[in-house]
Amino acid sequence: MEIQLIRHATMLIKIKEKKLLLDPMFSPKGTLDAVPGVLNTNKNPLTDLPVELGTLLNIDSVLVTHTHRDHFDNAAIDILPKNILIIGQQPDAKKLAGYGFTNIKLPQESFEWNGIEIFRTSGQHGTGDIGQSMGPVSGFVLRSLHEPSIYIVGDSILCDEVEQALNKYRPDITICYAGAAQFSSGEPITMTEQDVCRLARKAPYTKIIVTHMESWNHCALSRLKLKQYINKEGLSTQIYVPDDGEIMSL
Repeated sequence: MEIQLIRHATMLIKIKEKKLLLDPMFSPKGTLDAVPGVLNTNKNPLTDLPVELGTLLNIDSVLVTHTHRDHFDNAAIDILPKNILIIGQQPDAKKLAGYGFTNIKLPQESFEWNGIEIFRTSGQHGTGDIGQSMGPVSGFVLRSLHEPSIYIVGDSILCDEVEQALNKYRPDITICYAGAAQFSSGEPITMTEQDVCRLARKAPYTKIIVTHMESWNHCALSRLKLKQYINKEGLSTQIYVPDDGEIMSL
């Protein structure tokens, strides 16, 4: 198995000789409006794609945790073949079909694809009114014979739903979307450095890969700050923070 962090939440997962593209966001640097009211006022994305776009189109399927623009942007919608298999969540059914995609699989619980079991999980994209306004989000577990199991948490804070998924599936690898994303008011809507380390202690059996940083203007948590916190907590052997474009062989 290989996992390559592309940028933000976009990853390329090679599993069972298949290529699965996670949360594609293809827009060039600085071409999308910034989230207003936060310290960093630069336009999004904050970084360029670290690979040629063509390499991200040589794929077998696309997994979309939810359709916010930093996880499934107009550039990806326009560029991806309309007959590519799109795996997502039920609340996005009408939107995905409206984009013109014709091969959509939205598991309520699970389904099997090319020897890979795919389970949908739940999360909370923030707390209070902001969490409600962000709408439903999903995570996914990928499990197959002779490969490590992967839990993609999705855009969620550390919450009961995430802990239940960890306890149920006991994944070998957990991909955390961090960045401590936050608006001008309210609490973070994705994991903070404290959340990531609390998750590690609750699930010492899983190796954690942390993404969703340094590419969107309301994500305040940097890789450096996260690494420093992980080292201080003594969790550097369990938690890994890859760079954009980095390939991890598992």
